[in-house]
Amino acid sequence: MFTVPCTAMWLHLAVLGGLFYLLRWYLERQVLSHLQDKFVFITGCDSGFGNKLARQLDLRGLRVLAGCLTEQGAEQLRNQTSGRLQTVILDVTKTESVAAASEWVKERVGDRGLWGLVNNAGISTPMVPNQWLTKQDFMKILDVNLLGMIDVTLSLLPLVRKARGRVVNVSSVMGRLALFGGGYSISKYGVEAFSDSLRRELCYFGVKVAMIEPGYFITNMTQGGNIHESLRALWNQTSPEVKELYGDNFIADFLKILNMLKPLWPQNLSLVTNCMEHALTACHPRTRYSPGWDAKFLYLPMSYLPSVLVDLMVYWCYPQPAKAL
Repeated sequence: MFTVPCTAMWLHLAVLGGLFYLLRWYLERQVLSHLQDKFVFITGCDSGFGNKLARQLDLRGLRVLAGCLTEQGAEQLRNQTSGRLQTVILDVTKTESVAAASEWVKERVGDRGLWGLVNNAGISTPMVPNQWLTKQDFMKILDVNLLGMIDVTLSLLPLVRKARGRVVNVSSVMGRLALFGGGYSISKYGVEAFSDSLRRELCYFGVKVAMIEPGYFITNMTQGGNIHESLRALWNQTSPEVKELYGDNFIADFLKILNMLKPLWPQNLSLVTNCMEHALTACHPRTRYSPGWDAKFLYLPMSYLPSVLVDLMVYWCYPQPAKAL
């Protein structure tokens, strides 16, 4: 006798869900006007997502200010873009470099303020067992991925507030799920926390904060040769006791799994940069973007599972130490 009421309830829920997604689709298609008057500062533009985004926004007519680590990267970017795009050398780990770049940005945006800040600069090291690492290994990646981002953001916030603009922080799906050791996931968890608190703090000033949480993509950071060299260097620095625990075959087994997964990693960086562009140019940007099939259908669902299930999945799917119990 409950069949009809239950059917009606599910029908109502389906209709409400459909209306919700239709409304969201409509709102997310609304784009800001006068984009050609808006300045956007992007860090980490030598290669990868930052380089692709700088070229993409330049084609849209925005005034791109690109922070590059090297003069070579800056020159290559200028050669690929219009005269609107300007570059500055920026090392996010050095406060004096951040201060100089902030002053450079201030001189260019003037009274209009800075519409968009994209914190993209970052590094990655293989996500190896924590026992292989030293404090300096953790500090190196935290200095770039988290502390550098915070330094740049705090330095440029007055300009962003003036424009009532956007802050876009590049996190990772590994900021939602820590499967391995090392500083990468720790840094991205920090980015998530900083971005959440910043979003709630800046909403009073008309500033919106968005996070980009990509899955795995083929970039300079994820190239096979770089991963292998980094793995070998970290293995060489470990103590004889740890080497005995894990065994000489651990690296080979780990690389075998990576090589099996690598064909599934997208090479189309536009999947990520389109999310960044939407966060900067849409009237109603999302709080979080998760580009990549693995982020949407594997890692994010895993992050909501009970910890014991995720632990079992990692236990059975990844290499075992030679001296495991």
